[in-house]
Amino acid sequence: MRIYEAITEIMKLLFLACLDPKSGNHTTAERIRSYIESAGHTCELRHVEEFESSSDVANLVSQNPQFEGALAIHLFKAGRLLLDVQVPFGIIFGGTDINEDVKVETRRVVMEKVLQKARFAVAFTDKLKKEAELYLHSQSSKISVQPQGVSGGHVERLHVFLLICGLRRIKDPLYLVKRFSEWHSENPQNVLVIIGPRIDPVLTDEVEAVVRRTAGVFLARERSQPELHAAMKRCFAVVNSSISEGMSAAILEAMDLGLPVVARDIPGNKAVVQHDITGLLYSSPQEFVRQSQRLLSDHELRRRVIRNGKVYVGKHHSLQQERETYRRLLDTLH
Repeated sequence: MRIYEAITEIMKLLFLACLDPKSGNHTTAERIRSYIESAGHTCELRHVEEFESSSDVANLVSQNPQFEGALAIHLFKAGRLLLDVQVPFGIIFGGTDINEDVKVETRRVVMEKVLQKARFAVAFTDKLKKEAELYLHSQSSKISVQPQGVSGGHVERLHVFLLICGLRRIKDPLYLVKRFSEWHSENPQNVLVIIGPRIDPVLTDEVEAVVRRTAGVFLARERSQPELHAAMKRCFAVVNSSISEGMSAAILEAMDLGLPVVARDIPGNKAVVQHDITGLLYSSPQEFVRQSQRLLSDHELRRRVIRNGKVYVGKHHSLQQERETYRRLLDTLH
């Protein structure tokens, strides 16, 4: 089980670990964080030595914007700091916790509480899992075994296509879902994340129901602009599926952030996306997949649309030009 598969919705996560320089835990934590972030989550990795008690972590988690989940490596050193948090969390055994700390009764009691409260746990070996079940009286179903990955020059990453839109009919958020799910079945690395405010309650219920039963498609809650931009920077491409657009801010922001755009071929999008130059256009779900496959396989195409998109935004959508235009127009009201 991959760590990100245990998280069912895009979230802001706190990740606690011992981050001593060049330590095994540090390397493992960074690698797991890359998996989490490649799935579109926001993950803040923190050293356990930054906190004196579990109440310190609870205060951090509750700050606005709140963290929505947590993860920790080492049942005692990091896990004990999560005992007072009010969000779900998962725990990854560090090795010394099960092999050594469990022999100290005061630590074993704390570790057992952490394991009981954790939503899931991950052991690197079958032996660690069996010992945890024996000494910490844990349910077998709670602990998954996932050996540590080793990079041989290639790190498996998800290709996250981010559809940014308010949930209303004109944005057509379900337009690509069926065909994208079929593509995901062919290549599980490709996932679609729909993110934006719930505007139309009826459509929101429909989208939530469809996403729940559709593989490879996820629905995320609305984010603040800084958090949304952070998620955008970690995605493979930004998607537009609207029936109609005036001028999509998401498309312009994606170009400005250096991301490729795959947009539905409609007049509003064609006004800013020039096919194969500043982005890619499609006119059907099938064509969306074809254009996205080109973007995945043709690295020069990806570099070209990113470069041209950023130049286009800088030239035609400058904030300074916009500010000066409105100031000039407002002067005419005197």
